[in-house]
Amino acid sequence: MTGKNLPDPIKNLEGKIALVTGGSRGIGRAIALELGSRGATVVVNYLKNHEVAKATIEELKVLGIECVRIKAHVGDEVAIETLVGKVEDQFGRLDILVNNAASGVMRTAAELTAKHWDWTMDINARGPWLLSIAAARLMPEGSRIINLSSPGAGHVLPAYFAVGVSKAAIEAVTRYLAVELGAKGISVNTVSAGFVMTDAIDAFPDEHGVRDIARRPTPAGRVITPADVSNVVAMLCGDDADMIRGQVIVVDGGETLLHR
Repeated sequence: MTGKNLPDPIKNLEGKIALVTGGSRGIGRAIALELGSRGATVVVNYLKNHEVAKATIEELKVLGIECVRIKAHVGDEVAIETLVGKVEDQFGRLDILVNNAASGVMRTAAELTAKHWDWTMDINARGPWLLSIAAARLMPEGSRIINLSSPGAGHVLPAYFAVGVSKAAIEAVTRYLAVELGAKGISVNTVSAGFVMTDAIDAFPDEHGVRDIARRPTPAGRVITPADVSNVVAMLCGDDADMIRGQVIVVDGGETLLHR
């Protein structure tokens, strides 16, 4: 026991190397913190905001978590190869990949352009596919790939056309990679997070009331937090989850069970 009779922190990921894309803020930051608190060395990938990424790294270091940050656009094939090359140069292997980075243009199908579609699909679906294949070259048996999705993959949400389709795609990618990479001893799963109050919610137009949905209690009696999602991601990275393959684990407090 440590402190005021608190249980010792779980260190079941001691010695693991974990790459979290979009790991500098929101759910990605929570995942980086959780994996690091369980003993993993964390590679925080980000794209634009250097200051936020730097602050996240400093926060991890204060907690005694070994970490580095690497800028890379995961929607770009060349950048993906460069990112994986840097991980290999620094660590020689990769045990955990969390494809969390996401983007998208919030418009209806009629308002969307092909450029918007390509941007969204490249980051949310094409990127995780290419990064998973590239990362698998560094992954020993027992490694984990976790993709992030949302209920919009199976439910129609307002102005969510391109993002919803991209999330449906990543869930299909998960199933195919779970079988293909299973032969190498790599498990692949998806965590689908309900509405979590992060800055990503700000992308939804105000008139759709998504912020209000994120703030209201779920059937579990409270809102969903980034920590709720990161805990499930970390669980899937542990040995107890070895036979969970190609699944979509929904973390929404039961919200999608209701019609309201």
